[in-house]
Amino acid sequence: MFALTTGYCYYLYREPTDMRKSFRGLGGLIRAQLRRNATSGEVFIFVNRRKDMVKLLRFENDGFIIYHKRLEKGTFQLPEFDPLKNTCTMNWTELVMMIQGVSPKKVYQRERYSVFDRFQQSARVGVSN
Repeated sequence: MFALTTGYCYYLYREPTDMRKSFRGLGGLIRAQLRRNATSGEVFIFVNRRKDMVKLLRFENDGFIIYHKRLEKGTFQLPEFDPLKNTCTMNWTELVMMIQGVSPKKVYQRERYSVFDRFQQSARVGVSN
């Protein structure tokens, strides 16, 4: 079953992508341009030049899954990129906001507890739990 959650890593490919590409073509971009393994279970996001289509590719257990959305009106607002990188790491909330057309410039993320933040803090002070 295809499900996206907060537990996955999301990578948005920086360059406009030809939406005629399918599993092999997108997998080739992941290997050659992003230098990542397409079968890692991570989610890879591709957007076309007009920013009105998006494809998500993920390997799940025994095969690839593609999610493809084409907007009938409007465009996707992409996050800011580091000009020296081919990708932008996103979290699940940012992906959902992008897909739903919510502008991140007007949204404020309130502070929340995160096990990951706690782990990083422990590593900095050398404390193990």
